Amino acid sequence: MGRKAVHAVVLCGVLAVGGTACDASHGASPEPSSPKASTGAASSPTHSTASAGDPQPRPTTPALPPGTAALPSIPAVRSFHPASGEGWWPRSGTRVVATDASLVDEARLFAKELGGKLHRNVPAVRGTAHDAHSGDVLLALGKGPAPEGYRLDSRGTRLAIAASTDTGVFYGTRTALQSVRARGYVPSGVADDRPDRPQRGLTLDIARKHFTKDWIEARVRELGDLKLNELHLHISDDQGFRVESTGHPEVVSRDHLSKADVREIVALAASRHVTVIPEIDSPGHLGAVLAAHPGIQLRTASGTPVRGAVDISRPEAARIVDDLYREYAKLFPGGYFHIGGDEYAALMSSNPELRYPGLAAHARARFGPGATVSDAATGWLNDRADTVRRLGKTPKAWNDGVRAGPRVSARDDRQIEYWTGREAGRRDPGAFLREGRDLVNLNDEYLYYVLGQPNDFRYPTGERIYREWSPTVLRGTRPVPEGPGKVLGARLAVWCDRAQAQTQDQVARGIRLPLAALAQRLWDPGKPTQSWASFTRLADRVGQ
Repeated sequence: MGRKAVHAVVLCGVLAVGGTACDASHGASPEPSSPKASTGAASSPTHSTASAGDPQPRPTTPALPPGTAALPSIPAVRSFHPASGEGWWPRSGTRVVATDASLVDEARLFAKELGGKLHRNVPAVRGTAHDAHSGDVLLALGKGPAPEGYRLDSRGTRLAIAASTDTGVFYGTRTALQSVRARGYVPSGVADDRPDRPQRGLTLDIARKHFTKDWIEARVRELGDLKLNELHLHISDDQGFRVESTGHPEVVSRDHLSKADVREIVALAASRHVTVIPEIDSPGHLGAVLAAHPGIQLRTASGTPVRGAVDISRPEAARIVDDLYREYAKLFPGGYFHIGGDEYAALMSSNPELRYPGLAAHARARFGPGATVSDAATGWLNDRADTVRRLGKTPKAWNDGVRAGPRVSARDDRQIEYWTGREAGRRDPGAFLREGRDLVNLNDEYLYYVLGQPNDFRYPTGERIYREWSPTVLRGTRPVPEGPGKVLGARLAVWCDRAQAQTQDQVARGIRLPLAALAQRLWDPGKPTQSWASFTRLADRVGQ
């Protein structure tokens, strides 16, 4: 995903050959997390004399954890070929040279980060390969592993990072930055690197618990440093609705993100090559909307209101949800929109037609004799998917909302986010893959961080993800074969069922190593070769 022309803050300076750029845009990266080894063991850096013409010695740093890759980063690079020489390190006079206008922002960000390491200004300049001097960093577009791969070459006195996209160049700077944090320099050699899965990220339940803009932005920086590229925001639930709405202000909770907040988060995410995905979950999990619109709440045959569930037979329910989709499609410019679909109470009943006769009648009226409540619910999600598709988005939906009734089936083009095999109507993930459907892995056995640990959930550990999980472990603990459908990637999910169980800071600490382990397993399909103990120690080093 290429970076959009959007900036979190104003940049100043002149970008021309030999000119400097002052960057007021990005704060220092927060602590991220951990790596996996690649070829070659690391040795403790020694204080040595630099090559002729460069009097500044390579910095001395403490020894790396045993078994760490020669080029330390999280995730570990897929291929690194060491070479003779001292490598590259930032020094007085270092500049970051961008050879293409689309790399100017990458140059400014990397220059700011290196400047923080050196406690001095590092200029970002626009130029050609010939303009990069000894000690400089050269960022260039060219042939390379597409679309997120890159080549890093540190064999000479310059550091060269090249890729076919600005995203790839950005990831190359992350590897270099982590190596400088861990070792003080980038060892001499050539790295060729690319991710195994295209979707990698974090789901954050901001509906049940209000997270501040600053906290979310810290997570965005963490995701970028780990080469994770998605932030999914669960906006609506029974406990709250957390993003400002001008079309339906009556549904918004007191504590919420303003549209200005969201624009700044999205801009920062774009600068870190992270796509922000909104979710308005329906037809369940809409209690905050129902508090303002009780007339569209689902009721049983006896008239009892059903918590969080809308009556999908009522056109007004569809109108309100579609209004919100249309409003937020403009606020979130990424290519995806999550329409939810999980845990609809009517489908969790042992006899939906008897308990919800109004929905059964609606199903028959719309889809013909023999149609069921399941058909009605599938028709509802198909309609919502059509709405977001017309808005230029690819729909995503939870696996327990993707059903096949006797009359209506879920359309094929939505991406299925597979989270559980516990719920009613569950299907084995292998069945979806055999049908050719693409899945995203949110396996609740490994990837669900549920505050308060209700319903037998346990906080996931980075070690379990690192040792046991892989992208095809979609349900339980065993992998399933792919094809013709594919597993597109995975996300760690923070759910705030018991919102007060942890503070924001506790959540940040709790997900740090799970995010690092997830990043590793999504980047490289092989089993990690570095021990978990070494991985965690390196995580502390690269996350400075």
